[in-house]
Amino acid sequence: MHYPYQIKSLSDYKIQYKKSVEEPEQFWAEVATNFTWKKHWDKVLTWDFKTPNIKWFEGAKLNITENCLDRHLITQPDVPAIIWESNDPEEHHRILTYKELHFKVCQFAHVLKNNGVKKGDRVCIYMGMIPELSIALLACARIGAIHSVVFGGFSAQAIADRLQDANAEFVITCDGAYRGAKEIPLKSVIDDALIGCKFVKRVIVCTRTRTPVSMIKGRDVWWEDEIKKVETQGNHDFPAVEMDAEDQLFILYTSGSTGKPKGVVHTCAGYMVWANYTFVNVFQYQQGQIHFCTADIGWITGHSYILYGPLSAGATSLMFEGVPTWPDAGRFWEIIEKYKVDILYTAPTAIRSLMGFGEGYIAGKDLSSIKVLGTVGEPINEEAWHWYDRNIGKEKAPIVDTWWQTETGGILISNLAGVTPAKPSYATLPLPGVQPVLVDENGKEILGNGVSGNLCMKAPWPGILRTTYGDHERCRINYFATYENLYFTGDGCLRDEDGNYRITGRVDDVLNVSGHRIGTAEIENAINMHQGIVESAVVGFPHDIKGQGIYAYVIYQGTHGDAELARKDINLTVSRMIGAIAKPDKIQFVTGLPKTRSGKIMRRILRKIAENEIGSLGDTSTLLDPAVVDEIIKGKL
Repeated sequence: MHYPYQIKSLSDYKIQYKKSVEEPEQFWAEVATNFTWKKHWDKVLTWDFKTPNIKWFEGAKLNITENCLDRHLITQPDVPAIIWESNDPEEHHRILTYKELHFKVCQFAHVLKNNGVKKGDRVCIYMGMIPELSIALLACARIGAIHSVVFGGFSAQAIADRLQDANAEFVITCDGAYRGAKEIPLKSVIDDALIGCKFVKRVIVCTRTRTPVSMIKGRDVWWEDEIKKVETQGNHDFPAVEMDAEDQLFILYTSGSTGKPKGVVHTCAGYMVWANYTFVNVFQYQQGQIHFCTADIGWITGHSYILYGPLSAGATSLMFEGVPTWPDAGRFWEIIEKYKVDILYTAPTAIRSLMGFGEGYIAGKDLSSIKVLGTVGEPINEEAWHWYDRNIGKEKAPIVDTWWQTETGGILISNLAGVTPAKPSYATLPLPGVQPVLVDENGKEILGNGVSGNLCMKAPWPGILRTTYGDHERCRINYFATYENLYFTGDGCLRDEDGNYRITGRVDDVLNVSGHRIGTAEIENAINMHQGIVESAVVGFPHDIKGQGIYAYVIYQGTHGDAELARKDINLTVSRMIGAIAKPDKIQFVTGLPKTRSGKIMRRILRKIAENEIGSLGDTSTLLDPAVVDEIIKGKL
């Protein structure tokens, strides 16, 4: 496949960037002509950030799966679309060519239709990292159903919340999933979630672990049985349903500064163009290369850079079921050697974790196929950047340090591999179409270089979120109301003397733990559900592996008096309410929290204590009870 919009040099980047800012409609119309459309657009872009109201390629008709599958059947039917590596290194891997993937997606689209799924229905997908997960997403997109993938680490309560919010009447799951040495009972978690979700009409269950499961008559069906029915019907093709450019493609829930997760909505056309454009340019993808993104499809990274970005570009995407440290810490390097991987895209958390195991696991592994390295999910620290560069890239492979969010649909700020300069721990420059601004607390733009402020965007790019599902006002308040006529990212940022951007971390009440965003309010709500808890406050603190750890200050009036047991009980409650990813790393029992006279908890003070910055607490004399601060400092963990 040819990519006429692939940027080839620093001077080309500057020309393309200038054009994208000065003539955005013409710029994106030229990029979009490289896709398959059922009908072209009437207008490239309509937008205002007040309401907000954003429309890309208005009036166009398409189906994203025709761009990810059908158009490659003519030019490269036998090229591998997905290479799947099992959790168990001894288990045989699977390769699905574009022709085979197309066949399986059409087949499963029939299964969905036979089970009552139609255009616009919401389908919740809670599966392990197996090829059927990709097939399920693409089949939903093919028939125009809106998929909502929930990461396999979430609890039954968290799934129920998401099912209710989206009113998803259909669920696709597995009997269980493998993740390292663990077996996760997915179907049993779904059964618990559905106790309070009687509106769910059908659960399709794929066999993976052969874990015994309860199958409820009239509601639950086996994936394999449903496929057999389609085979006997003799239907092989499934024409892609025509979608409007602004029809919803998927919902992905992300944690916010309130306790309730919000469903970020992405639509068909703009998201497709953005995922493809950023994939081709940031990684400088060349036809025939093998792209290994280690993310889970339960997160936006998996949506955009395992599936929609690579497949729409006709790439070969490697999908891995397991974890980087099982059966040992050499697993990633074995996979790279086995498949001669060209591009590795992983999280700083994984890199830091593997650093801790030393270089012994890399010794003797042939990593010479690596052309590009990438990081995602959180800023990478310099030490990890240099380790990655030296040991994995052998100082020959450019590292792209990508900054973006669930809400942005794809990468916004990053160097382009080997084309624009890299700078350790900096995301560097914005992609064409991305217009960052730094503002102070009052929304006043901070001009020039060598400055820092809150990171905002002053114009939309094709992949920007359109709304939060069922609650447009929440979308407006969260992203567009903080600063007038700007999209607020929630991140602090530094711009160096050369105009390179470095993300300095969240400035709102959201933590970035191992690249996963978790709202402090959501964790506090879960902690407060535990018996004996009067009140809690959660902040982040620097963590060697995760980037940010979770520090909980808890007022506890439990009776059994065993502090260690109480901590375990609280963590179990958080796991039940949200999932193990949200468990606090440290729980400090306190008799009070620092509050203003109006009753507001001063999390800023708690954050400073957790970060060991006790000398910069500022004036605490105006607090309701200043003595509380001294007590908290004394008891710090």
